[in-house]
Amino acid sequence: MPAHCQICGKHRMVGNTVSHANNRQLTKNYPNVQRVHAVVDGVPQRVNACTRCIRSGKVVKG
Repeated sequence: MPAHCQICGKHRMVGNTVSHANNRQLTKNYPNVQRVHAVVDGVPQRVNACTRCIRSGKVVKG
């Protein structure tokens, strides 16, 4: 299973793809999670962060 975001906790979303004939098929959507170097409590670490957290500045790169 792909990793979840360690900053916001975003993880897999599950839903249905519904055809015109109303047939339903289970689908899974995963967040865009990147493994980046970040400073956590003053210590550089590698964390799994979604691109929204990286872009919004919640992750301090270092």
